[in-house]
Amino acid sequence: MSIRVLIKDYPHRAIALTTSSHALVLRHSSTSTDQNGYGNASQTSLSNNGAGQARCMVEFSGADEVDLSDYRALNMVNAHGTLGLITVNGDVFLVVVNGASKVATVRPGETIQRIHSVGFYCLNSSSYDTLLNDEVNPYPTDMIDDEGYEMGFGRGKGEGPLEHPCLALKKLLSSGTFYYSSDFDLTRRLQERSSDAATVSIDSLDAGFLWNSYMIQPLVDFRSRLSPREKRALDESGILTSAIRGFALTITVPSSSSPIRTPRSGLPSSMTLISRLSCRRAGTRFNARGIDDDGNVANFVETETIYWAPSGISFSYTQVRGSVPIFWEQQTGLLPGQQKITITRSPEATQPAFDKHFEGLELSYGAIHVVNLLSAEKPSEMELTNRYRHHIRQSPLNDGNHEKASEHELIRLTEYDFHAETRGPGGYEAASMIAQWIRDSADGFAYYLSEETEEHARSSGQEYIIRRPVTILQQEGVFRTNCLDCLDRTNLVQTIISKMALEIFLSHKSLSASSDFWVRHSSMWADNGDALSRIYAGTGALKSSFTRHGKMSLAGALADARKSATRMYINNFADKGRQNTIDMLLGRLMGQVPVHLFDPINDYVIAELNRRSSEFTQTEVIHILVGTFNLNGRTHGLNEDLSPWLCPDIAPSQQCPEIVAVGFQEIVELSPQQIMSTDPARRQKWEASVKRCLNENAAKHGKEEYVLLRGGQLVGASLSVFVRANCLKIIKNVEGSLKKTGLSGMAGNKGAVAIRMEYANTSIVFVTAHLAAGFANYEERNRDYKTISHGLRFQRNRGIEDHDTVIWLGDFNYRIGLNNEKVQRLCQVGDFETLYENDQLNLQMVAGLTFPFYSEARITFPPTYKYDIGTDTYDSSEKARIPAWCDRVLRKGDNIRQISYDAAPLKFSDHRPVYATFQCLISKVDEKRKEELSKELYRQRRAIVGDTRATGAMEETDDEDLIGYDSIEPGLPPASSDRRKWWLDNGLPARSRIQPPSSDHIPNPNRPSNPFTPSPEPDWVEVERMSKKPQPPLTRGTTRAQIVDFNGTPFNSSTTSLPPSKPMARKLIVPPYNPLNPPSNLDGTRDPAPPAIANLTRITSNASTHSLPNLPSRPTPQLSNLPAQPSRKPAPPIPTKKPSLLSSSISSSSTPSPPLQRYKDNPNPENERARPQPPPPRRSAAAPVKRSAPNLIDMNEKPPLPPRTGTDVSIRSNGSASSARNAGARRNLLDEEPEELEGLRGWEVLRPIR
Repeated sequence: MSIRVLIKDYPHRAIALTTSSHALVLRHSSTSTDQNGYGNASQTSLSNNGAGQARCMVEFSGADEVDLSDYRALNMVNAHGTLGLITVNGDVFLVVVNGASKVATVRPGETIQRIHSVGFYCLNSSSYDTLLNDEVNPYPTDMIDDEGYEMGFGRGKGEGPLEHPCLALKKLLSSGTFYYSSDFDLTRRLQERSSDAATVSIDSLDAGFLWNSYMIQPLVDFRSRLSPREKRALDESGILTSAIRGFALTITVPSSSSPIRTPRSGLPSSMTLISRLSCRRAGTRFNARGIDDDGNVANFVETETIYWAPSGISFSYTQVRGSVPIFWEQQTGLLPGQQKITITRSPEATQPAFDKHFEGLELSYGAIHVVNLLSAEKPSEMELTNRYRHHIRQSPLNDGNHEKASEHELIRLTEYDFHAETRGPGGYEAASMIAQWIRDSADGFAYYLSEETEEHARSSGQEYIIRRPVTILQQEGVFRTNCLDCLDRTNLVQTIISKMALEIFLSHKSLSASSDFWVRHSSMWADNGDALSRIYAGTGALKSSFTRHGKMSLAGALADARKSATRMYINNFADKGRQNTIDMLLGRLMGQVPVHLFDPINDYVIAELNRRSSEFTQTEVIHILVGTFNLNGRTHGLNEDLSPWLCPDIAPSQQCPEIVAVGFQEIVELSPQQIMSTDPARRQKWEASVKRCLNENAAKHGKEEYVLLRGGQLVGASLSVFVRANCLKIIKNVEGSLKKTGLSGMAGNKGAVAIRMEYANTSIVFVTAHLAAGFANYEERNRDYKTISHGLRFQRNRGIEDHDTVIWLGDFNYRIGLNNEKVQRLCQVGDFETLYENDQLNLQMVAGLTFPFYSEARITFPPTYKYDIGTDTYDSSEKARIPAWCDRVLRKGDNIRQISYDAAPLKFSDHRPVYATFQCLISKVDEKRKEELSKELYRQRRAIVGDTRATGAMEETDDEDLIGYDSIEPGLPPASSDRRKWWLDNGLPARSRIQPPSSDHIPNPNRPSNPFTPSPEPDWVEVERMSKKPQPPLTRGTTRAQIVDFNGTPFNSSTTSLPPSKPMARKLIVPPYNPLNPPSNLDGTRDPAPPAIANLTRITSNASTHSLPNLPSRPTPQLSNLPAQPSRKPAPPIPTKKPSLLSSSISSSSTPSPPLQRYKDNPNPENERARPQPPPPRRSAAAPVKRSAPNLIDMNEKPPLPPRTGTDVSIRSNGSASSARNAGARRNLLDEEPEELEGLRGWEVLRPIR
């Protein structure tokens, strides 16, 4: 599906990945814009927060719901999907696959693409839009030098090297070693994938092989919060891409060379090789060696050989390679002797990590056969081999105390000195002799095989044919091959093992392959070895000439010598940088954290839908019948009446259940030949017999007939699920899975078969199991349960426990811990409670050792094993098996209730069949109603928090209101204006309103007027504001004056310290003098001049310059010549003056201070409220200019004659008042100033203007 990359630059940068039907929008909102109040509630900036985690917003919706008119295409090349998001140097980049080509087709409709070009699009900056993608040619990248240029392109005269933070990542991802598929899960082998899934679910991929897991995880988390409908739409869009690293190639095999020919078709077959390199301990040759504490090894590769024939046959064989799983390191060096190997941990400290590694392999692949190719002559490699051998012996997977230890060894070891074995005249051809050492394991591990079959089904009177692949055989073991680097020797031996597996497969079909077929096979493996060697060591593989052609020539030897020299150079000088790039890609550098994505509106809608689920969800009760029967390999019961077992005499509501699950054990005789393969013919016969019995019962009760939903078989164990035809329309996502446990996972005599489905909106899984036999082997049965419970997986990595309803049925083989005579005696008297108290399964469940949280109904029937065939007599043979309840049914789930539990009297086997019936509560979601409610909630929430797709409102000029801010021509940015410049990052406004940190801050006047001039002064200074509540009146005789320091720090009037001696620009704020309205007290009276008062207590003033309005300057008239003025509002209070301004003496002519009067005495409060507020102070670095103004008092001049007594302005400090100002040359106290006041000359005293 074609994907376009669109970018919006203004006002918030956003990137949209759009298809024809949907759009994924990632958006960034700048921090400055948010702080200025222009962002909306649903937008968050991408800047680093406290933990350094980048954050952005993501939205996925229909293409018709997104306004893309403001977006532009960054380039003309359509994308193939996104690999995720990564933060580099504080910038967040969206990684997009720009170029890819198809290299493999596993099966029809399953293609693999190789990535050869990626783009990095920055979410929070436009600086890199053209830097990397235009100056670096993306096709191909092998010729790009270390600075990112190709053949000198883009390197002009005087130009510096290309500096893009993602250049190294781009070169790595564009190296041709990364692959993805939009059709299937490329991280899993064919055996683990279900053919029923039509789309790839990004959240079910194997993270061990997913190289973009760090980058894609934020989008995966976002996807998990979407509704099921949106999840499906996102998966189908192909926007999210999963990438592996390694190798993939398909070679077409013409019909003439194909070993399996389709009659009369002439269609070619195909052979595919897929190598998946693990990212758990990824790195270069000398930087990644050995194992880590989590059990991950360096250069771990899973390689799968797949052969597909047009007839529907699919063959798959998997093997792995990896570094020796102990803690060891190797130093680099230009000489071979300098590359010393060091083992860094003791055997005791290594064993836990070693066990983790092999337990993971056993869980994924089954039994393991280790093929160690290290030298038995080189001391360093011999030391590794000895430690390897020691840890295998100590592994808990090898039970050396068992009677048949060889049958229960999950790890086998073959030591094969490759160099010694190929030193003779035969050369590398002698390596094929390894086959005789591993032949037994190769036969036991088998391979994966599936064939397409046709099934006839009938629904609503119409018959139709269903073609689906059926698993015939599964691979139940794996070869783990290693040498020192796991490159050259390993690849050659793995080629031999792959050829062995194909030969075994063809021999079972009585077929053989032509020489042309094997030439194609060898050529493909040679390409694989070269690709893996380039990733790990920097050059192609050695010995690839022999792998490709089957012989070693002189040219091949010279090529190997050249590769060895190149490896030495790369490993010593280039691997450090390559390792750093790999660690960055995987998110392993210090301080790297994934990008945080969120969609607050969608998250709210999902939470609200969960809370209101009752509005669109209905419940319905359905009935389920399950039956389990160990057939002991018998077939003569096919024609017997199975109705006592499948149609028991129970309540009428239970007679024709909606679902019937039937499990068989030992459906075939477990001969050595049978346990290694599966014959579906026997299962199909029993399915026909069961279906006939069910349909006869349905016809008798007037119900619709049953159809086979799905069947599965693991050699002797099989499971078949039948449903009524009218239920097919509400059943979906039917899948099957198998898990072997017999002979340590190598054979199918023991194991489990599971089938899961979704009935409406409830998930149900049925598991039939045949566990280990033997009276005392209950611990092995417990292990079998754990192996099945943890290892059995469905599509999208679903496990058994990931279902609403789980039902286990089968021959669990748990016995009764009493002697034979006592058990039979208790059976005769019907004392089942005593028997149950000694039942091994009951005791193990109570102890929590198996089947935790499962329930079993009360057993009211005799033990079902072991009977003499055709009788009701327990085993009378020489073995005299103790009767036991081997056949059981267990359940788990809050929505299921068991109705009946009993055995049926069918006597053609040594077991008795068991059945159980259930009532299950099914949830049915009205998807239409849910969708309507979801849209309604979405609209409501968007109305509250604002449109998530809309950017915050911003002020625009008149021109922009008229003209707008749109591009003149597509592809060109919009015209700039005095408000907006398109070249500014993230659409930041060209002019912005500076907001102070708080209302108590003003710009610092001492800062230079040029904001770019360096200055130690802070940008803002805090000033003291007037209190909102009126202050109580001051003590009579006090003054209110304040000295404001323009350096930003107001002096506290209560302090006694002197100001600095350096002259500073200061203003003394005093109220204006009005001779017609002298100051008065609050009661309207005027006080006479008080006597001198010592130690006068002072009250801190709350006045500030911002509470006083400013008027234009005007000439200063003499106070004595002031004309008569009408009565007006008294002056505001006088701020307290600095104590150092006055002498300590007190003049008897001092006038009393004006009382505290604020707007209380204003005769016209309306006019007072209408006064304009002062503009914010203007920043200036110029020296204060002395100017004449009526509200300024020059402190350098003689004071004017005072007015009448009682009208003087009195200034007090430290309990002293200044003397009254006298006329003419009369001397006052300020004439004799102390030395500390010399710095106060030149101050300007401001008078408030009304």
